[in-house]
Amino acid sequence: MPKTTTWDERALLLLGVLTTQSQHGYQINDFIENRLCRVADMKKATAYAQLDRLHAAGMIEIEIAQVGNRPPRKVYSITEPGRALFHDLLATNLATVEAPAFAGDIGLMFMNHLPRAEAIAALRRRLAQLDTLIANQPMPPPHGGKLNLDLAVDHIVAVRRADRDWLATTIDRLEAEATLPNPHPQAAANPLS
Repeated sequence: MPKTTTWDERALLLLGVLTTQSQHGYQINDFIENRLCRVADMKKATAYAQLDRLHAAGMIEIEIAQVGNRPPRKVYSITEPGRALFHDLLATNLATVEAPAFAGDIGLMFMNHLPRAEAIAALRRRLAQLDTLIANQPMPPPHGGKLNLDLAVDHIVAVRRADRDWLATTIDRLEAEATLPNPHPQAAANPLS
C-alpha cells in the first residue's frame, strides 16, 4: 500500500502562492520573506524541500527556464491535482481551531522559582515588548488579487492585544498577592529542587 502524504500549512502557503502564476524559487521565497513575513515564517531550505515534495506528489510541475546568460532556473507551476489539494487544505485550515503554544508559558509554570519581585519585573519587560509590538505593527504592503493579508495581520494584532490584556491583569494580580507570604519559599531558595 503506498504511503499517504500528510500536508500542512506550508504546502497550503506554497500552493497558494502558485495559484496566481508560475514562479521560480527565488520569486516564491522573496514573496514569502518580504510580503508575507508578518504572518508566515518559512526558511528557504524548508520551502525548497516542500516544493520537491509537492513535485514528487504531482501537485506542482517544474520547468527549467534560462534567460540570456543567467544560469537555468526551476519554474514552479501548480497542477490541477495541486489546485484540488490547495482547495481542500484551504477549507480545512479555515475550519481548524489550534491549541496555541507560547514559549513564554513555560516560564509562567516555573515562575515561583524566582523571587516574586523579580518575576513581576520580568513580566513587566514582556508587557513592554508587547506594547511595542502592538504600537509598531506595520501595515501590510499593498497586494492585489485574492490575497487577503489584512485579515491575517488583524488576527495577529488581536491575539497580541488579548495577550497584552491578560498579562496586564496577571501582573496586577501578582502584585496584589505579593503582600502574602510566598507559598513555595523552598522553590525560590533552590530553583532546581
